[in-house]
Amino acid sequence: METNFDVIIIGGSYAGLSAGMALGRSLRSVLIIDDGKPCNKQTPHSHNLITHDGETPAAIALKARQQVAAYNTVQFKQGLATSAKKHDGCFIVTTDDGKSFSAGKLLFATGVKDILPDIPGFSDCWGITVLHCPYCHGYEFKNVSTGIFGNGDEVFEYAKLISNWTKELTIFTNGPAELSNDQSDMLKRNQITVNELPVKQLIHNNGVLKKITFTNGLEQEVKAIYHRPVLKQHCNLPEELGCELNEHGFIQVDNMQQTTVQGVFAAGDNTTMFRSLAVAIADGSKAGAVINKLLVEERFKF
Repeated sequence: METNFDVIIIGGSYAGLSAGMALGRSLRSVLIIDDGKPCNKQTPHSHNLITHDGETPAAIALKARQQVAAYNTVQFKQGLATSAKKHDGCFIVTTDDGKSFSAGKLLFATGVKDILPDIPGFSDCWGITVLHCPYCHGYEFKNVSTGIFGNGDEVFEYAKLISNWTKELTIFTNGPAELSNDQSDMLKRNQITVNELPVKQLIHNNGVLKKITFTNGLEQEVKAIYHRPVLKQHCNLPEELGCELNEHGFIQVDNMQQTTVQGVFAAGDNTTMFRSLAVAIADGSKAGAVINKLLVEERFKF
């Protein structure tokens, strides 16, 4: 065993760094393991985060890391956590270079992975003009020709939300629409068009969307597309430890960020549908404070 920590945090983006600061300031020895591959690496600007509105995600993360690193109670390990197991009352985490570390508590801030449609241009535009969150990006694309890629009940509810930011709205179902008659009628009443043509490609310039082309040769100009992709856990270690997932595929936590495995916590995008920097930071800070309180209770002599 190379070393021992009070807490190991797997994932060094916003939730992980926020938890690291809370714990570091609580005089806890902390190791943050991160592979340096955030899911928002293509996103040019972050919004709806007060004091940081309009900054790049990378700049926000860099500043946060520098501030957390100022606490000598926190150490960083560049790499990928490849295994985690419980042994003799502590957790042992091994990284991809074969090194192992132990801690009394474990926090997963590992995020989720977006499974995008296999359509040329889609992944190139993801986070730039193909978007997941109107609260994060809707203001920048207000009142312009906008699409929603999806189908069924979920896309109907999504269209209701996006119509707040633009009235030039088209749903692209990429095949026959799976909408009820009532839903179709409501969309028509709100001047929301449904396009069922199979999509061939997104035409863009360095991620800036120009138009959608269809397999029949037609095309349509759009400035932005909203899409809620299929998500999967970015890291399978919580499940290997026995942490349960909820019906949506997120790590199940209580209101204190505790998973179903004692001593294992989770915070950030891997636990909630509310994907935003602000939520991740808040959840990480809460997790750090809760973990510190548990350590106090365990070590205080009654």
